[in-house]
Amino acid sequence: MRDTTQQGSSLSFEEILAQFPQRKILVLGDIMVDEYIWGVVSRISPEAPVPVVEVEDENIRLGGAANVVANIRALRGQADLVGVAGGDSMAERLLHEIEQIGVKLDGIVVDRSRKTTIKTRVVAGSQHVVRFDRESTEELDDGLRARMQELVQDRLDHVDALVISDYGKGVINARLLEVVVPLARARGVVTVVDPKINHFDLYRQVSVLTPNHREAMAAWGRPIRGEADVAAAGRHLVDRLKVQAVLVTRGERGMSLYEGNGRVSQIPAVAKEVFDVTGAGDTVVGSMALALASRATMVEAAQVANHAAGVVVGKRGTATVSLTELKRSLGLEEG
Repeated sequence: MRDTTQQGSSLSFEEILAQFPQRKILVLGDIMVDEYIWGVVSRISPEAPVPVVEVEDENIRLGGAANVVANIRALRGQADLVGVAGGDSMAERLLHEIEQIGVKLDGIVVDRSRKTTIKTRVVAGSQHVVRFDRESTEELDDGLRARMQELVQDRLDHVDALVISDYGKGVINARLLEVVVPLARARGVVTVVDPKINHFDLYRQVSVLTPNHREAMAAWGRPIRGEADVAAAGRHLVDRLKVQAVLVTRGERGMSLYEGNGRVSQIPAVAKEVFDVTGAGDTVVGSMALALASRATMVEAAQVANHAAGVVVGKRGTATVSLTELKRSLGLEEG
């Protein structure tokens, strides 16, 4: 797809969203499982001053890059996924869940030497009690990296946008990006990146970076104390990395968009109630990529992403936003 993000759009939100089913997004990144143990607390353990959680339910949800494709599919877009799964029983469940949402598994390589990344959260009522992680964070060996590169290269001519979902679990590394980012740019493929703090310099000349407030502060290297500092951090990233735009997500303060042409847009939060922010960044990159692929401007795409995130943070646990919910949030359908 030819990158049209610098051109004006004459489309309404309704026209942009109507194109979602025809758009295909390639997602490259760290595939994870978000496991939830739900229960209630009625007493403190006699063995230690900790709550005893009486388990009522357990389930798993797609996390990381897999949650990005889940959000794209929920918005009726087409999605392709390139990443690595472990060689354990959880990987089998993970692959089954990915297949269930209509995403093919031929872009996923199984590495039997790795653990599947699992983030297990224990939630009692509305209280997040504890999280424990099981994961491998070593970089891929040369053979697996070359295979990832080949899988992406084979797909770039057949997609409308690329999302890089970087959680620092080893799939995304400098040698892979040295090939993938220039390839996407040469082919005019819009590239939206959810970056890891220590990988910012790997994303020069991509279309959009979507750091949160804390990540933007770390990349700037100074504390952010007010609006002027947020703006300075955003402009610093745009200038340093030569990207088309940086979208800083700021929780209850909404989003701040800094474009390479100097335009700055403040986008207020729309969430009526924030229940759980887990996975909201995945929703942002997935929905923004779909909107940009549908010829939205940067500002319009950021507004779509803001509304999509506003829906998911009102849900319990890692969640997706449906196209109907997004339309309702944008005022295109009656509630």
